[in-house]
Amino acid sequence: MIHRLLCLLALVGLTLPSLAAPRPIVIAHRGASGYLPEHTLESAAYAHALGADFIEQDVVLSKDGVLVVIHDIHLEATTDVATRHPERRRADGRWYAIDFSWDELRQLRVRERVNPRTGQPVFPVRFPQQADSTFRLCTLGEQIELIRGLNQSTGRQTGIYVEFKDPAWHAAEGRNLGAALLDELRRHGFTRREDPVFVQCFDPVALRALRTVHHTELRLVQLLGDNSWKESSADYDALQTEEGLRNVASYAIGIGPHLGQILQRGPEGTAVATPLIERAHRAGLVVHPYTLRTDALPPGIPSIDALLHLTLDVVHADGVFIDQPDAAVRYLDRVAPPGLTPGSSVNTPR
Repeated sequence: MIHRLLCLLALVGLTLPSLAAPRPIVIAHRGASGYLPEHTLESAAYAHALGADFIEQDVVLSKDGVLVVIHDIHLEATTDVATRHPERRRADGRWYAIDFSWDELRQLRVRERVNPRTGQPVFPVRFPQQADSTFRLCTLGEQIELIRGLNQSTGRQTGIYVEFKDPAWHAAEGRNLGAALLDELRRHGFTRREDPVFVQCFDPVALRALRTVHHTELRLVQLLGDNSWKESSADYDALQTEEGLRNVASYAIGIGPHLGQILQRGPEGTAVATPLIERAHRAGLVVHPYTLRTDALPPGIPSIDALLHLTLDVVHADGVFIDQPDAAVRYLDRVAPPGLTPGSSVNTPR
């Protein structure tokens, strides 16, 4: 399988990296979400212990303007809001974080993600569902304080990787999520390109505004989705072209494509590389694809090590988002050249 795959990749002109290649970064996707409920302080702490270089935080605004760490603008997929506040759902049947104050949100209990339509766990073999869960939502400030404290007490340096969610929707609610995020990061001393933080978003208009309107120096990353997802009004197909990537490079230092945008199924079900990463590197962009999972491998990929090999050593991504960050750390410890620091060289902001 792997031999045939490497032969196919060679046909599209891809080669293995030289020993001088920088060590890719490991980004804990929503914390150590493969082991603990996503975006909790416990998940972030475990991601730090597992050796992640960066820990991801998705943020939305509460009713009183607090930046809450949660993947969705809705609450029902990962909290018990429907049980505690059945009367607070909107006409569309959903509960929105922005309709609750932080004092109200902090009373909710967090659980493993479920499908709101069926109530069934999205990943059944992960942390068990508990009616009396003690996991809670947290704020961005709380996560920053936790990670900084762990950096000091352990001597490791782990950064943050923040996504601000659906800024156009927040704007329709009368809120500027991007500006609120920059204010919070500034409050914690994050203002320079060299600071251990990335800021990502699916919305290129909102992301560009951070650079051109708010004049931030922080490293910005343009997330790429499928147009069918309707993450924003952007044409993600156009953003992946040579011209689109040059445009992205005018305000961002990198892109975050999903795995299907860098690896596609080829003959006999094997994975074949797309030209996206090579194209992005020519535009001067780093590439941090999402999401690798040991318990949800793409079709035709036999193991997480095989997926990491394809993603990091064959198509040359500069880092990965992964639910189980220890798997990527172990892999890199085995194969990365000694003496390299995570994100060196190619991942240094321009």
